[in-house]
Amino acid sequence: MTASPSLASPADVEERFRALGYIADRRIATSMFLADRLGKPVLVEGPAGVGKTELAKTLARALGTELLRLQCYEGLDEGKALYEWAYPKQLLYTQILREKIGEIVGDSGSLAEAVDRIAAEDSAFFSERFLLERPLLRALRAPRRVVLLIDEVDRSEQEFEAFLLEVLSDFQVSVPELGTLTANEPPFVLLTSNNAREMTDALRRRCLHLWIDYPDAGRERAIVQARVPEAAPALLAEVVRVVQALRGLDLKKRPSVAETIDWMRALVVLHAESLGEALVRETLSLVIKYDGDATRVLQELPGIIGAR
Repeated sequence: MTASPSLASPADVEERFRALGYIADRRIATSMFLADRLGKPVLVEGPAGVGKTELAKTLARALGTELLRLQCYEGLDEGKALYEWAYPKQLLYTQILREKIGEIVGDSGSLAEAVDRIAAEDSAFFSERFLLERPLLRALRAPRRVVLLIDEVDRSEQEFEAFLLEVLSDFQVSVPELGTLTANEPPFVLLTSNNAREMTDALRRRCLHLWIDYPDAGRERAIVQARVPEAAPALLAEVVRVVQALRGLDLKKRPSVAETIDWMRALVVLHAESLGEALVRETLSLVIKYDGDATRVLQELPGIIGAR
């Protein structure tokens, strides 16, 4: 089952994304176009903060559709990702219908017969009105195509990953009380990973693969300019040059693009005109998140600031 394609070409993707403030290079645009045409999920890997989650958000906006997000974590199981039953609501209905239940079992000859009569009424208590849809089931049952973001899939266990493969293969699931539920229109699926663990070969085979790394200076300037249009070009160039230099240091966590954007926004708020050493020291916590990294950066800072 394949959804009707919505993206005309890689160039169309680039143009739509740019209009929404996401600067996609040709690799990203081509991956989105092919995933659309082939009806395949995309496994998006790369360091934290390079725009993987933002890619899904932008895709949904570009397609004019809803984004459904499943945030993965250790211990996530299919019940939390797919559906649950509203047990308090079922109990409330049971209490309200107590007299009716009494009528059903009132003349039963045995306990077993009473149980059988109640079991025959399962459809009254395991029906759509009591079904709580979680992101996966919502994406499958949406009336029109949606973007399904399975975020940080590397944080879940391999058992859950295997369950995902089953769902994404046929875009259908079985609910014992209701039968097999099939997607109205298969969602556009993006899975993201920060490499907390290796994804299985089975998942990689099922998906198109896209690696998003830290951008080069030119693309990073374009990204930040799109997000902080009020940034002065000269100051923006300085910020990107310094961030690129910081990424070259041996740090526990290198600055992400998201942190470059935060830093630029803060400097605009501070009405900064240039990036001097004192200003960098005052605002360093916006881009460097560990004390040990900050110590290393401060040691190298004179050389970084002085290098033009």
